[in-house]
Amino acid sequence: MTTGVDWSPILQLLLLGLALGCLPLLVWVARSRGRTAPQRLRALLLLTLFLSFDLVVFGAFTRLSDSGLGCPDWPGCYGELSPLGARAEIAAEQAERPHGPVTHGKAWVEMVHRYWASAVGFLIVVSVLLAWRWRRELGARAWQLALLTLGWVLLQGAFGALTVTMKLFPAIVTLHLLGGLGLLVCLLLQVERLRPQPLALPPAVRAGLGLALLALLLQIMLGGWVSTNYAVLVCRDFPTCQQSWWPEMDFAAGFTLWRALGQTGDGAWLGLPALTAIHMAHRLGALLLSAVLLVLVRALWSRAPGHARALLALLALQLLSGVSNVVLGWPLLAALTHTAGAAGLTLMLVSLACRAQAAPQARPQAAGIEVCA
Repeated sequence: MTTGVDWSPILQLLLLGLALGCLPLLVWVARSRGRTAPQRLRALLLLTLFLSFDLVVFGAFTRLSDSGLGCPDWPGCYGELSPLGARAEIAAEQAERPHGPVTHGKAWVEMVHRYWASAVGFLIVVSVLLAWRWRRELGARAWQLALLTLGWVLLQGAFGALTVTMKLFPAIVTLHLLGGLGLLVCLLLQVERLRPQPLALPPAVRAGLGLALLALLLQIMLGGWVSTNYAVLVCRDFPTCQQSWWPEMDFAAGFTLWRALGQTGDGAWLGLPALTAIHMAHRLGALLLSAVLLVLVRALWSRAPGHARALLALLALQLLSGVSNVVLGWPLLAALTHTAGAAGLTLMLVSLACRAQAAPQARPQAAGIEVCA
């Protein structure tokens, strides 16, 4: 005899997300009265983007505080909507392993992250419905981008579930991090399209923006791999690593992508040379990205000085927080700042690319990556 699927935890989480999402939605309703349809939708998207940015940072906090398995099932906590209903199970696990992944505090951190994500998902559903309702004023492109965002957040939810059920499998956790940044990009594309702010840039600069986006994507992937493999502290000195400019490294083992946390592809424990290779690859990526961004800042300085200064400030923040993670022993504040800085750089470059493509004089000689067309 087979038993049916218990949908109650999922339904409870969705209903709670709806209730929590109504709070910012009420603020949006009160502040957007009397505005046009594009203005109202843009205001909602900006609010959702703000909450999603915070969610990405809080997701990093969940991982860095070792709370990713605070509730080892999904979507509930031992089948309950909150850790309150799972007090007995959590207490038993905590008594057996006091410093393990399941404690009352870690369970709450993990569940708050899920509540927050469900509220963001509800706001995105509302934005899709509004894009459909106002499709004549907004155009078909707005509706398509809204659907893309909805599909993306559903995929991100699936990766969130796999992060727990596959016990922090590094490849899945890294994809979950990338998915969070991808959601920010989806929301930003909608925001930029609803109120274009053209920025005339020559083809070479636009091509430089495309190169910077690719270099940033590579560096974020490497950074996610460092974090999810807990390879930050294998090098505690800077600019050298283990008192060497080129320490012993095993790139083959370190970059075997499909493997369990802390293990090689054949199930053995991941050695120090493999973790060192992961760490050093991120450092080398930082050099590449810094060089590309500095060239881009110089090119933008006379054409868009405000954007150039903001980009330079974000780069400086990333370098400072990255070095602090190493020499100060991976403090939580520096690690969260590093995550926020990566998200900020992503949004800045995508915004610049969108505005450059919105400039009429730039269209005939398009040379960059088309992200907003």
